[in-house]
Amino acid sequence: MINMQKSSLSLDPFSLPLHGQRLIEASAGTGKTYTIGLLYLRLLLGLGGRMLSPDL
Repeated sequence: MINMQKSSLSLDPFSLPLHGQRLIEASAGTGKTYTIGLLYLRLLLGLGGRMLSPDL
């Protein structure tokens, strides 16, 4: 018999890096929209923790 148990990871939108690509995949009612909203707000407010060089 094969054990198909999946491990779940908790996503902290306040510490997730804002550079690169990320995939948020979860069941209904798990807070995906809330998490994406917080990530977007961090981007708008410039709270990404990593500054881009002016020549970009």
